[in-house]
Amino acid sequence: MTLPVAILAGGIATRLRPTTETIPKSLIEVAGRPFLFHQLEWLREEGVERVVLCVGHLGEKIRAAVGDGTAWGLAIGYSSDGDRLLGTGGALRKAASKLGDQFFVLYGDSYLCCSLADVERAFRTAGKPALMTVLKNDGRWDRSNVDFGEGGRVRYDKHNPTLEMRYIDYGLSVMRADVLAHCGEDDVFDLADVLADLSARNDLAALEVTDRFYEIGSPAGLKETEEFLLKMVKR
Repeated sequence: MTLPVAILAGGIATRLRPTTETIPKSLIEVAGRPFLFHQLEWLREEGVERVVLCVGHLGEKIRAAVGDGTAWGLAIGYSSDGDRLLGTGGALRKAASKLGDQFFVLYGDSYLCCSLADVERAFRTAGKPALMTVLKNDGRWDRSNVDFGEGGRVRYDKHNPTLEMRYIDYGLSVMRADVLAHCGEDDVFDLADVLADLSARNDLAALEVTDRFYEIGSPAGLKETEEFLLKMVKR
């Protein structure tokens, strides 16, 4: 694996209050360990060598728990939003100088079951500025927000989904740093808006994955993810 991974782990996680008033969402215990530890183990197994954690809310606790990544055989760096939260896009833009020309982006509340090597290969083959992984959803886990079909054309709109959209953003993207170059380092914006703009210009590729994702963004999602990870531990 050649590309570094940015993990967006700076949100407030209002749906998990009061727990997240004192514990960052990434460090909530799931199946006996902080959730972020499960993510880092998966990344190591997938061949990742370098990770940048984009932190904000209670970010100092994430630094204290994870350190430099030696425990996982990873080189882990940090990028902090500072005094105000910058949103997923702003946090990534601020971290861009630590990530290089191309990188993966992973949400800090998602546990995925896909091959990073396959995703990176698809990104390089597509030759577009960014690639989004998508899952056939049909409204099962959340509202579908991606139209992806013949010819590889991708239409993504998180805020205004249409009835034709049967896929959902899987929670893992690959991109070139220059897709963020037009934004200032301290601008506040959503990564979803950047991806939507790219799709409108036909500059966004997609790769369909078939194994569902797990997330801890809500109490129901947290319970389901814990059940899944406990089964994984027992194997």
